[in-house]
Amino acid sequence: MITQILLQVNGESRRCATGTPLPELLKQLGLNPRLVAVEYNGEILHKQFWDITVIQEGDILEVVTIVGGG
Repeated sequence: MITQILLQVNGESRRCATGTPLPELLKQLGLNPRLVAVEYNGEILHKQFWDITVIQEGDILEVVTIVGGG
């Protein structure tokens, strides 16, 4: 049985499966993990910690897309 948890992403309520790692959540949201920055519960989360970050009930994420240009 897959249990769903509730979290917030950019101010919107979302659901995901219990135990979802952050990179998987980003993919589910249609985001390219190489092109985003993530604030996780009020702290900028460095990419070296993404693989070990598992989404928990009530987490609050702000995801910002990095745009290049000139």
